[in-house]
Amino acid sequence: MLKKFTLTLLVLFCIGMGFAAAAQAQEPIPPPFPPPIPIDQFTIAYQRVNVTIVNQIATTHIDQLFVNPNSWMVEGTYLFPLPAGATVSQLTMWVDGVPIEAKILTASEAQQIYDEIVRQMRDPALLKYVGTQAIQANVFPLPPNGERRVEIEYQQLLTAENGLFHYVYPQSTELYSNEPLQSQSIRVDLQSNEAIRTLYSPSHAVAISRAGEFAAVVGYEGNNVRAEEDFSLFYSVSPEDIGLSLLSYKETGENGFFLLLASPKVTVDPNQVVAKDVILVLDTSGSMFGEKIDQAKEAANYVIGRLNPQDRFNVVTFSTGVTLYERQMVAAANAAAGQAFINRIEAIGGTNISQALLEAIALADRERPTTIIFLTDGLATEGITDSGRLLDTVSQAAPPNVRLFAFGVGNDVDTFLLDSLAQNHRGTSSYVRPGQAIDEVVSGFYAKISTPVLSDISLDYDGIVVEQLYPQTLPDLFAGSQLVLVGRYREGGPATLTLRGTVNGQPQEFVYTDHHFQTRGGNEFIPRLWATRAIGHLLTEIRLHGENPELVQSVINLSVRYGIITPYTSFLIEEDDIFSQTGRNAVAQEAAATFAPAAVSGESAVGAAADQGALAEAEAPMAPPAPFVSLQTGQLVDVADLVQAVGSKTFVLREGVWIDTTFDPAQFTPEQVGFASDSYFDLLAAAPDLGPYFALGTQVVVVYEGVAYQVVEGDGSSSVTIPSVIAVNPETGSSPAATTSTGVVTGTGSGSAGRGGVCGGAAALPVGLLILVVGLGWRRRDFYH
Repeated sequence: MLKKFTLTLLVLFCIGMGFAAAAQAQEPIPPPFPPPIPIDQFTIAYQRVNVTIVNQIATTHIDQLFVNPNSWMVEGTYLFPLPAGATVSQLTMWVDGVPIEAKILTASEAQQIYDEIVRQMRDPALLKYVGTQAIQANVFPLPPNGERRVEIEYQQLLTAENGLFHYVYPQSTELYSNEPLQSQSIRVDLQSNEAIRTLYSPSHAVAISRAGEFAAVVGYEGNNVRAEEDFSLFYSVSPEDIGLSLLSYKETGENGFFLLLASPKVTVDPNQVVAKDVILVLDTSGSMFGEKIDQAKEAANYVIGRLNPQDRFNVVTFSTGVTLYERQMVAAANAAAGQAFINRIEAIGGTNISQALLEAIALADRERPTTIIFLTDGLATEGITDSGRLLDTVSQAAPPNVRLFAFGVGNDVDTFLLDSLAQNHRGTSSYVRPGQAIDEVVSGFYAKISTPVLSDISLDYDGIVVEQLYPQTLPDLFAGSQLVLVGRYREGGPATLTLRGTVNGQPQEFVYTDHHFQTRGGNEFIPRLWATRAIGHLLTEIRLHGENPELVQSVINLSVRYGIITPYTSFLIEEDDIFSQTGRNAVAQEAAATFAPAAVSGESAVGAAADQGALAEAEAPMAPPAPFVSLQTGQLVDVADLVQAVGSKTFVLREGVWIDTTFDPAQFTPEQVGFASDSYFDLLAAAPDLGPYFALGTQVVVVYEGVAYQVVEGDGSSSVTIPSVIAVNPETGSSPAATTSTGVVTGTGSGSAGRGGVCGGAAALPVGLLILVVGLGWRRRDFYH
């Protein structure tokens, strides 16, 4: 199996002549060429990134400690690729606390270095940085078993697009080094003279702290980090009560994708807060006895203690029978008495879910937004026990202003019932797994929805046609949170967006006229985020309503196109024919015959419900799954060795060749490009967008601007089509007509086409040269010689 490593460090170590001179200097001699497999050159003990953004000026300070664990000294040149399109100024660099001179290389100067490395080292990993500037400095040699602290600080001006500012810290997108980062922290301190609205990271799970409207701190920390993606943060500033931000992406000839973020104020005038009713429906059956009932009471007390002044509440407990705190809704001022009632709750008896929900619904005032928080740890054993009949009964009784949020505790819950209740009544379902604290989950949820600012919301799109929206039903908006909506659109261009809703029964309207949907290009992560949510929705529909061939086929098509592994496609990475619809149809038929109807209760059912719910509500593209055991071979499979997402594309490894999943042999005859040939570099110079795809390995098939290119060992074709849309000389470019293909020439090596390559041809490089690219990284999957 190809080896996978991680760190924020590129190590290209090719030892030339000069070992004798090193011996005369009485220094330890590096191992003879070729080195053993694997070879470890460096580790990074820590990497600390502190960013301050004040009114669009971003100052980035990077602090990292390099460790040489070897018994020989290593020399090299330090390269740090800068964010694409960034205008960097006021560069400062320190080594072990001493200022040193550093140089900012232009994109063309940096590319010359990258190209030379690719030519000499026969490794394409650096090609993903084609078109970017870089910082260059001499910070080594590093003595045997020594350490070196390297710090960089630079400034850049952030510019807005569609009202959104975008900060990027380039750390190690799709690249690896020998080991994970032992420790990494990223902190962004954001300050603005205008109110900050949207805060969104598609790359990292960040913690956000707000100290009012004009400041925020965004943080990420991790140990043993596989730093695979650049850190990306979007933010907006706006004086409006609700900020609306748009990101979009479109490929030529296809419908586009968009991401819309609606962000209300953090602090809200009490007169603008929607007065709501909250009804807690708590399971007090015997199975809740002990720690579970204690935590449930803590959660209920948290909710009651944090009501807004105009809110009302009630508590419904159920076991074999049902008990109400009061026969009508109670003012928030009486919260203490309600908490005293909660503290007296005991767990005993059966589980009468139907009567409890009907009693709660009967309390609902049709003139006020009503939130029902329903918590249970078991199946219905009293009253209506048939889930379908129970759902129908509740739907008939509940008015449209009711929002139902369901919490399942443990594994013995009816996931079909809880998910359907939430879906039918514009809420969400959450699952508290064994070992999790009920009070922490419920209190975290309520903190987000405690202050509604707009209910019954809708969006109109003037000037653009949108479809396939997720979520399909828009939730209410709450202070300090944000709505994340994804969808497809047909043709790009300017659009006017209108957000409507109600505040305390009064209609409200917000009009946004300055938004533009991309006609080409944009933010490449959006298609995969859209597909993540779409697949989550489809899998939930299949689980709740049974397998439908069309839904299964849709899941498989989306999974293959966007590299999202699902229960239907976990074995797909081992299938040969996924590049044609015929092959995918066969997979769908096999899937239908393989998977049994989903259980509604038990550990696997709860796990599936939680996982699919997370996909449907994802705010970032789905991350690659952990290694799993193949259904076909019984062997451990690391998906990252076989499936790679690059931009909006997905590639799968087949017989040593990385193949774009949009490639259909029936439609394309690929043009062969010799790896590291003159044609190879000419094509990259004309179309820098190909760099990240070619960086996958020495054998790649990619479809770009209607042309399929196949990177092969050797010279390749005598001429290569330059895509006309970006060609240096557009008059020489053309798009070949679709023809019947003879197929892709696959590789013969077991791993040479994967990321990484041969460390050879070092004679033209300085003796003992070590080239380091720090702050990003390098996927070092193999080290064959």
